[in-house]
Amino acid sequence: MSDFDDDEAVHKGGPQAFVDHQQHQTRVGLVVPDVRGLMSQHSIESRKSEFEGLAGAIHLDIAFSEVIKVREVKPATFIGGGHTETLAKRVKAEDIDLLVIDASLTAIQQRNIEKETGAKVLDRTGLILEIFGERAATREGVLQVELAHLNYQKGRLVRSWTHLERQRGSGGYGFMGGPGETQIESDRRQITDRIVLLEDRLDKVKKTRAQQRSQRSGTPVVALVGYTNAGKSSLFNALTGSEVFAKDLLFATLDTTVRKMELPHGREIMLSDTVGFVADLPTDLVAAFRATLEEVLDADVILHARDIANPDHLAQALDVMKVLGDLGVSAEKTPIIEVWNKVDLLAPEGLPIADLLAVISPTGKVAGIVPVSAVTGQGLDDLKLAIEKALGEKSRTYHVHVPHTAGADIGWLHSHSEIISRDEPNEQGSGFVVRIDPRHKAAFLERFNGRIELSEA
Repeated sequence: MSDFDDDEAVHKGGPQAFVDHQQHQTRVGLVVPDVRGLMSQHSIESRKSEFEGLAGAIHLDIAFSEVIKVREVKPATFIGGGHTETLAKRVKAEDIDLLVIDASLTAIQQRNIEKETGAKVLDRTGLILEIFGERAATREGVLQVELAHLNYQKGRLVRSWTHLERQRGSGGYGFMGGPGETQIESDRRQITDRIVLLEDRLDKVKKTRAQQRSQRSGTPVVALVGYTNAGKSSLFNALTGSEVFAKDLLFATLDTTVRKMELPHGREIMLSDTVGFVADLPTDLVAAFRATLEEVLDADVILHARDIANPDHLAQALDVMKVLGDLGVSAEKTPIIEVWNKVDLLAPEGLPIADLLAVISPTGKVAGIVPVSAVTGQGLDDLKLAIEKALGEKSRTYHVHVPHTAGADIGWLHSHSEIISRDEPNEQGSGFVVRIDPRHKAAFLERFNGRIELSEA
C-alpha cells in the first residue's frame, strides 16, 4: 500500500475500493441470510429485493441472488460450514468472482468465506460504502465517504493484505538492530494518519456550514429526510422548482442541497434535501456524514418522506426514525411532518385512496400527515400549509412599536422575524405585528424590551 499524499485530491470511493468499477465482466453472487430468531421489521422478500437494488446501484453483473436459511450465526463464517461449502461449489461451477452477503461480517468471517469459496467477499457495509464512493459528487461528499471507508478498512487489515507476515528491514539504522516496522503496523499507521487529516478537513467543513447557517438571517430551515428511494429529491424539485438529480435509484442523492422557497402567506424558508437512509446504515457512515446531517439537527421542521406505495413502508419509516434518534433528533424537539408520497401509485382493485390511507399509521408523534404525489403535484399545497402551521406553532406573535429614529430595529425585525402586518405610521413611529421563532426570542426581548411598548398579540 503506497503512502497517501496529503496534498493530493482525495480519491473517489476511498483509497482502496473493493469493487473494480471498470471491470464490467465481474460475475457476482448475492446471498441474503435469513437468520432464525433474528428479529427484523423487514420481510425477507423486501430485504432480498432491496439488496438486489443496492447491488444494481453500482451495476454489478448479478449471476444469482439467493436467500439461505441460517439456524444460528457461526463465529467462523456467519452462515455456517454447510452453506459455505455449497457456495464454494456454486462459485466454481458458475465462475463467480465476487460474493456479496447481506450481513455485517467480521474481518475473520469475511476472510474465512473467501478462503473456503475462492471468491472475493463483500458484506452489506462494504457494498453501501461502494455505492457511496461512486455517488459522491462534491469534494465534501468524497471526504466523508473516504473517512467512512478508511474506518471500515482499518479493522480489516488482517484480510486486506497478503504480505502481512513480511517485515520491513531496519536498513541498518535500527538502534537495537532488531526487526523493522511490520507491514500491518505501517499500513495501520498510514490509514490512521489519513483519518486524522480527513477529520480535520471535515471539521473545517462543519465550521463553514455553521457560518453559512448563521448567515441565513433567521430564515427557518426545513429538512427533507426519508428512506432511500422514497422520492425525496422529486419532492424537493416539485416544491422548489429545482432540478436536483432524481431517479428511481437507491442513494440517488448523496450531497445535501439547500434551496429557498416561499410558503403560501409569503414566508420564506430554506428547504434542505439530504442523503437517504437505509436499514442497517453503517455507523461509520452516519458518523462521517454528520457534517451533512447537521442540516437535520438544526432544522426548524422535518419532513419525513415515506414511499406509501411500498409494501415495506412502515419498516422503512421505523429505520429512518432510528437514525434520527441516533442523531439526537426527536419529535419533542423538532416538529416532524410525515409526507406520504407516491399516492398516485395506490390503486389496487380500484379501492378509494382514502380507505387505503385510513389503515396506515404514523411512526410516533407527528405534527401532521400529508398524502402527496411529487409526480402529479397532488397534496403539495396542503404540504406547504402544514409547514407554515408547524412553524407558526413554534413561534410567538408580538406587537411592537418602533420609533422612526430606530431604523436598525426595523432592519432587525425584517432579518430575524416574520412581519405579519404593519400599522399606519404616526408621528411616534410604526407598529408591527411580528412572529418570533423561539431561537430568536431572547435576542428579541433583549433588544426591544424596556425601550418600547411590547405586548403579546
